[in-house]
Amino acid sequence: MRVMGVDPGLTRCGLSVVEGGTGRQVIALDVDVVRTPSDAPLAERLLTISNTVDHWMDTHVPDVVAIERVFANQNANTAMGTAQAGGVIALAAARRSIDVHFHTPSEVKAAVTGNGRADKAQVTAMVTRILALQTKPTPADAADALALAICHCWRAPMIARMAAAEAQAAEQQRRYRATLKAKAKAKKGSSPAPSRSAT
Repeated sequence: MRVMGVDPGLTRCGLSVVEGGTGRQVIALDVDVVRTPSDAPLAERLLTISNTVDHWMDTHVPDVVAIERVFANQNANTAMGTAQAGGVIALAAARRSIDVHFHTPSEVKAAVTGNGRADKAQVTAMVTRILALQTKPTPADAADALALAICHCWRAPMIARMAAAEAQAAEQQRRYRATLKAKAKAKKGSSPAPSRSAT
C-alpha cells in the first residue's frame, strides 16, 4: 500500500510518500515541504499547494492520502489556514478517486512513539528510526508528514476491519427493516375485509 502523508499548512505544508510492506515495515519514497510566503494572497498560496500536490499525486499515484485533522486548540488563524490547505489536498485526492483519511495529532504520536503527547523531537527521532533514515527529516513538517503516512500504514488494517463491521451492521439493519416491512404487508393483506351492513 502506498500512502501519501500530509501535514497541512499555508506557510509550510509537509508532504511524504511511503510504501507499506509486510508487518510493520515501511519504506520512505519521498518527502518535502511546500512553502508559501505569508504576505502572498490566500488564493495564490492555495494554488501553489494545489499545483504541487497535483504533481505529487500524478507522480507517485498513492493508494490513500492521510491528512492531519485540524487541531481544535490551535488559534483561529492557524486552524483556518490548516483547514483550507487540507481541503485543497482532499479535493485533489477525490478528483482521482483516492481514499482520504484524517488522523488527529495524538493518534499519529501514539502510533509512532507510543505516547499521544510526544513532542516534535520525539516524533522526528522515531520517524528516523522506523524508516532507517541516514539523517533526520527537517523541518518538523516533513517529519510530521512521514509520521502521518506511517500511522496510516499501521492503522489501515484496523480501519478496514471497522469499515467492514460497519458495512455488515448496516446490511443486517437493512435486512431487518425489510423483514419487518414484509411482515407488516403480509399481515395487512391477510386481515379480513370489513363486513358491510345490510341495506
